[in-house]
Amino acid sequence: MEEIQQSVRKIQAAILTASDRSARGEREDLSGKVIEEIAWSNGWEIVCYGVVPDDKETIKVELIRLADNVKADLVLTTGGTGLAPRDFTPEATLEIIEKEVPGIAETMRMESLKKTPHAMLSRAVCGVRGKTLIVNLPGSPRAVRECLEVILPVIPHALQLMQGEVSDCGTTLRINK
Repeated sequence: MEEIQQSVRKIQAAILTASDRSARGEREDLSGKVIEEIAWSNGWEIVCYGVVPDDKETIKVELIRLADNVKADLVLTTGGTGLAPRDFTPEATLEIIEKEVPGIAETMRMESLKKTPHAMLSRAVCGVRGKTLIVNLPGSPRAVRECLEVILPVIPHALQLMQGEVSDCGTTLRINK
């Protein structure tokens, strides 16, 4: 069986936390730290780590900057995906992406539903802008860890596809459990 080739270049990831309280310095950004820990443990390079208020326009501007100027391969957001009045991360993401990748968000919700019925309240979306994959993660550290763990196996292949580095998608990816 032919093996899937891993890119030699490290994945360049950006972390964006949407939180009014963390942006004001009133609360430590624990969810962003979990993303950072997982990224480092997977050998990714963190090219940017930011905290912004729960403001749709601010989130949009930052997502565009990370994709178009920083040229991150992957932007992982945390926070702002629920039903609170100032939860705007999905709307901001939808307004700036070119292609939606619903399977990633659906998979995170399905896995999270095994642990809590509150997962069905998540409005997280995932999509592509240029050659950047943007993934909205929940705001809690535990949920961030659970969601990232379930999508980690597909991220390298998704990025390779987006970069035009995969010539044969017929190769089978097997996940050992």
